[in-house]
Amino acid sequence: MNTIRIALIGYGNVGQAFARMLRRRDEYIRETFDTEAAITAICTRRLGGVTDPAGIDTEHLTDDRFDRSLDALTIIRGGEYDVMVELTPINIKTGQPATDHVRTALSLKKHVITANKGPVAWAYRELRDLAREQGVCFCHEATVMDGVPVYNLAKETLMGCRITEIQGILNATTNFILTKMEQGMSFDDAVAEGRRQGFVEADPSMDIDGWDAAAKLTALMNVLMDVHITPMDIDRTGISEITKADLDEAAARGKRIKLLCHGRMEDSRPVGTVRPTLVDADHIAAIMDTTASYVTVTTDLMGGVTVIEEPFEPEIDHTAYGVLSDLLRILTEIRTPSPRR
Repeated sequence: MNTIRIALIGYGNVGQAFARMLRRRDEYIRETFDTEAAITAICTRRLGGVTDPAGIDTEHLTDDRFDRSLDALTIIRGGEYDVMVELTPINIKTGQPATDHVRTALSLKKHVITANKGPVAWAYRELRDLAREQGVCFCHEATVMDGVPVYNLAKETLMGCRITEIQGILNATTNFILTKMEQGMSFDDAVAEGRRQGFVEADPSMDIDGWDAAAKLTALMNVLMDVHITPMDIDRTGISEITKADLDEAAARGKRIKLLCHGRMEDSRPVGTVRPTLVDADHIAAIMDTTASYVTVTTDLMGGVTVIEEPFEPEIDHTAYGVLSDLLRILTEIRTPSPRR
């Protein structure tokens, strides 16, 4: 039986959920691919790293196993692994250090999976081309809408179509806050409730100010529309100025306010916007409540195609599945190489 060795760079909620999911699908991977998947390296910013070429028992992993002298690049450059999974927190202003992590692993002919949208938002073309040159896979399904197959919908199901426009609700936190405010909660209470449920960060400004949505829209446009932009190119407005009175006024007119992302070409130039938008009651965005999200891609051959992500508990499993699905895609690619990547 073959073995595929995995290095996890970042081991927070997503990394731990992925490790649990990998254990649950161990038998499936063995039977389907005649391969054993083993996590052979883990790195965290707080604890350092742990490596074991024979595989780490993630179910019983304790803090005392970690070596503080092992940082991310040390493990990426010297670890024994076949696939590097980038799971560190995003730096929206630079895409670093995640982009360097991905670049380094690809240059060493390692397959890469990233749930960190920074590398796709800041350096997608470079990293895509580097992966092709090195003959390895660069996978990033979990960067937008978690495990919902948005990128692969376009790549595999809409083959031959040119995507001309992208629209959607891409940030679940702001959608949750707006929904709860409509239901009578204050802004602060809605944020606190989101924290209690585990999906709002201690500092929610990345979501509230529209940065997360801008990064996701950038990633989608770079990959699906083959443009080269960064989150700084997005015309971005968050929801901090939206009041309960604004939402009530919209409701009185049979409308709702949603934080919409919109990417398109204008005069051969990519244009992306993230802003609170008044939508009619029959608009698809109007039926997205709490943590639901959606994306619609407009194509030249199929018109509009929409994918919806419904709320699911635990929500972190959506992202973990996105990582797992990329791993399965790599295993499929290894077993049956495609003529081009």
